Amino acid sequence: MRHIRIAVDAMGSDRAPYAEIGGVVLAVNEGYGEVILVGNEEVLRKELRRYKLRYPERITIQNASEVIGMDEPPAISVRRKKDSSIMVATELVKEGKADCLVSAGNTGAVVCATTLVWGLIPGIERPGIAIIFPTLEGVCILIDVGANIDPKPIHLYQYAIMGTVYSKYLLGKDNPRVGLLNVGEEESKGTDFVKDTHQLLLRSKLNFIGNVEGGDIFRGKADVIVCDGFVGNVALKISESLAYALIEFLRKHIKKSNLAKIGALFLKGTFKKLKKEIDYAEYGGAPLLGVDGVCTICHGASSYWAIKNALSFTFFSVKNDIKNHIREEIETLGGELK
Repeated sequence: MRHIRIAVDAMGSDRAPYAEIGGVVLAVNEGYGEVILVGNEEVLRKELRRYKLRYPERITIQNASEVIGMDEPPAISVRRKKDSSIMVATELVKEGKADCLVSAGNTGAVVCATTLVWGLIPGIERPGIAIIFPTLEGVCILIDVGANIDPKPIHLYQYAIMGTVYSKYLLGKDNPRVGLLNVGEEESKGTDFVKDTHQLLLRSKLNFIGNVEGGDIFRGKADVIVCDGFVGNVALKISESLAYALIEFLRKHIKKSNLAKIGALFLKGTFKKLKKEIDYAEYGGAPLLGVDGVCTICHGASSYWAIKNALSFTFFSVKNDIKNHIREEIETLGGELK
């Protein structure tokens, strides 16, 4: 049986190609398929030579002469830079030379490239970026966190279906609870858009538990939480900064007290576990759901560890046939409320 092949945009992150190649080597050495590194071939080969490879035959390089910068306009860039690492990696999947894509590059460009080249799963009108959050009950999925900032209620319904599939087949939730992110639990709360979405979800066959508030995310009240991309992205950025600030607050106050320093020595293992639990790098990246392919978008500041974890999650997304499960559920549930 052939290995799952992952196309990696190796030039996209803030630390490219160091982070990408470091993560790829870790993932391949642990047996997560084969990888096609996409980018400047000379630069990639030079960086790759720094590592000891357990399976060197499982890492190949596809040259790409251009890079789309983080500050470049997505739609224009993917059309003008046909030989960019993002576009070349996307085409490899389209041509069947790779099974999936991982990129820590320009998020908008990844969304545009995959939507343009792969198209959307039939029945899906807009793709959505999902993120995995740690909660007191395990993990939950928040979708969308940036792909679609001006959606319609039907789009959030489709996000709920896709999030349910991902939660069920990749995270092992039997009957995922779906919540709608709102300013209150009551049906009467929120904008007309949110109220209309609530009614749509209420009439669906999903396990919809009603509105959830921002404070419910980390309590684990729902397994899948849907919202528009603007709200979701704000929630994501606040959560990332809070996780970082929490660790820094602890360090600052521990330094102020000798007693606290002694206590910290005994709690060193606990602090490591806390950091691991709230660190986005442990989940690697965010699956882009709805495109007709498997794609994971990583943070631009991703470490090699984050890239490695993104590769493993992407590997299991392909192995568990997430795309076709979404296709089946959309065919079954997608048109029931139109």
